[in-house]
Amino acid sequence: MNTDQITEVKQVFKTRQFRKLFSDDTENTVIQFFRYCFVGGFATVVDWGVSSLLFYLFFSGAGYAAFCNGISFVAGLLVNYFLSTFWIFKQSRMKNRFLEFLSFAAIGVVGLLLTIGITKCFAWALADMTSLYQIISKVVSTAVAFFWNFFARKYLLYTKKEKNKA
Repeated sequence: MNTDQITEVKQVFKTRQFRKLFSDDTENTVIQFFRYCFVGGFATVVDWGVSSLLFYLFFSGAGYAAFCNGISFVAGLLVNYFLSTFWIFKQSRMKNRFLEFLSFAAIGVVGLLLTIGITKCFAWALADMTSLYQIISKVVSTAVAFFWNFFARKYLLYTKKEKNKA
C-alpha cells in the first residue's frame, strides 16, 4: 500500500465516484480490502450456514460436528475463491488455475490453524477467569485469520512481481 493508493481512495470519496469501490478492475490494496470485507463476510455466512444445515438437519450429534465443519469450510473456501478471483484479484502470479486454487486453499488452511491456535490459547489463559473466553477468542481469531487471508493472498498470489528497472 502506498500514498498513491490512499490518494486514489480519497479522490473517490471527494468526487463521489463510489462505483469505483464496487466495480472496475483495480490493483489498489485499499479498494481490494474493502471488497474483501464483503467477500469474506459472505463466505463466512456460507460456512456457518452450511455447517448449521448439515449439523441440525442431516448429521445431528456430537460425533458429526467436525465432519459438518469440514464440509462447510470447503464450501466457504470455494465461495471465497470464486468471488475473490471474479471481483477482487484479477491478475494471478500463477498460470495454472488448479495450482492457484490449491495455494489459495493452503492460505485458508493456515488461517484456520491460526483460528484454532488462538482459540486454544484463549481457552487455556482465560477459561478460569471468564466464561466469555470463547466469544473473545472467536472475535480475535476471526480478525487475525481475516487479515492473514487477505494480505497473504494479495501479496503471495495476486501481486505481480515488478521487473527490475535497471
